[in-house]
This record gives sequence, C-alpha cells and structure tokens, in this order.
Amino acid sequence: MYRVPAGFVAPCLPTKAPHPPTGEAWLHEIKHDGFRVIARKVGSRMKFYSRPGNDLTCRIVEALAHLRSNSCIIDGEAVACDDNGLPSFNRIATGATMTACSCTPST
Repeated sequence: MYRVPAGFVAPCLPTKAPHPPTGEAWLHEIKHDGFRVIARKVGSRMKFYSRPGNDLTCRIVEALAHLRSNSCIIDGEAVACDDNGLPSFNRIATGATMTACSCTPST
C-alpha cells in the first residue's frame, strides 16, 4: 500500500461541467504544459509534491525562494522553460531540474 509523505496536501481536482463558470468571482487561466504540483512552505523549508504525493523537491529549485509568506500551500502547475523562456513539456518530462520561469502572473 502506497503512503503519501507527511505534510502532503491533496490537490484540488477539476470536475466536468457542460460550460465554464461565469461571473466576477471566477478567474480563468491558460493550461500550461507541465506537472501538477503542491508546494508547501514552512519558514525557510520548502517541499514540492506531485499530484499523487511523490516528492519533487530535488527537481524544483528557486520557485518559492522569494515568497514573503512564512508559511503557505500552493496548488499549481510546474513548468520547465526552454532557452527562450517558453514552457517545454519535453524538458520537464525528461527529468530536467525546474527553475522559476519569468512569467507574468494573472491579475
């Protein structure tokens, strides 16, 4: 039986709907070609987990280094960028170490 590591928080999973939700309370973003990652920061300690709970910490660097929060849990997409700064699924799937891409966050 597989056990998830201590500190793992399961991601929010999408549900099928006939139409996307509308209204001011909803934010939509593009689908990046990467891995679903749960990032957990407690003080200066950071851990990264895949959707099923595999530890990805050794593959993801810098991602939360400049985050001002003392503790947080972020459910998002980890993307490995190519030399032009564009997301590359091939790079992430082949085991490349991921660094923070210079992407503009949605507002």
